[in-house]
Amino acid sequence: MQTVYAAGLGIGDDHPPRIMGVLNVSEESPYKPSVFDDPADAASYVDRELIDQGADIVDVGLESANKRFDVLSAQQELDRLDTAIEAIASVSGDAVFSIETRYHEVAEKGLQNGFDMVNDICGFADPKMPEICAEYDVAVAKMASPPDLTRPGAIEDVDDIYEALKMNGLTDKTIVDPAFGGWSEEKTLEDDRETFHRLREFRGLGQPILVSINRKNFLRDIAGRSTEDALAVSLAATSMAVERGAHVIRTHDVAETRDAALIGREFSRRRVRDDDLGVEELDVTTTREAARHLTRVGGDPGHAAESVTRVFELTDLQPEERAALTTAAADAGAVVAGSKGATLLIGTPRSLGQVSEAIPPEFGRLEAVCVEISDF
Repeated sequence: MQTVYAAGLGIGDDHPPRIMGVLNVSEESPYKPSVFDDPADAASYVDRELIDQGADIVDVGLESANKRFDVLSAQQELDRLDTAIEAIASVSGDAVFSIETRYHEVAEKGLQNGFDMVNDICGFADPKMPEICAEYDVAVAKMASPPDLTRPGAIEDVDDIYEALKMNGLTDKTIVDPAFGGWSEEKTLEDDRETFHRLREFRGLGQPILVSINRKNFLRDIAGRSTEDALAVSLAATSMAVERGAHVIRTHDVAETRDAALIGREFSRRRVRDDDLGVEELDVTTTREAARHLTRVGGDPGHAAESVTRVFELTDLQPEERAALTTAAADAGAVVAGSKGATLLIGTPRSLGQVSEAIPPEFGRLEAVCVEISDF
């Protein structure tokens, strides 16, 4: 996993989860406590509500991402940028300042005037954006997006999100963002839930991961909460996201999110690391995740089915079914174990698929179960 340094702030597996607080200078933004048009008031808010509460990064937004509003032009964003530049110049606390934009012109002016990194909500749809970030040697958060500057994050299929993150390449300092939220009419809450289920998979890009899930609809819908009452679901999801490999959490609720992120890190599975030999145990739980890592290192993704081991417990087998399963497993290279009323079936997805094919047809119930297991 690549470690990215944003103005000296380490982001990656070897560092604590980083909290990205939000300041908006866009009057359209729905979270009004974060919206300011006076630079002095904005600076005070950043010091008091973001940095003092534990924000490592302050992300400054120039326009709302709400799909109901027209997209601002680069010039309109530049017109608002002066307020942001004046605000961060007045901040007394220490943080990394990120400019949220989709235009390379805006990013460049921000980097020339006190900003430390870029949050590109259109994922390099502006092909000059990676050039600017490389030229200034800055970290850049790259949100999955179509190759269209007017449609940030408007991707529904998770596999397409993965491909969008590779659009126009990745700099050495890229942080990937799979784009949670209602960025288009077509994107559903189920699309977001599937993306969250598969969050570990994005580690296959080898870059740190940023998630923006604070009070999002796909979480509120589960608990039936309004935006105002959605803090608890956001914090639960934050711990889960960090446990699944997220490195940066973008939020309006800085202090609470920081605590939740630290809990997620504390109880994440510890991986074997050896810096001398460059050894790292990858967090791989599905064949899709294995295929992503194999592709990243130039391996054959066809080996993914041999790269994950799964363990299933079967508690209601008849003696003759257990005997048939044991024979099929031995031929397939899987393992059947247990003798106290329960049976463990252990194997790779490939070997478990071969087990299902080797079950004699007279054991229809067992065959059906093994087919389901092989597709798990």
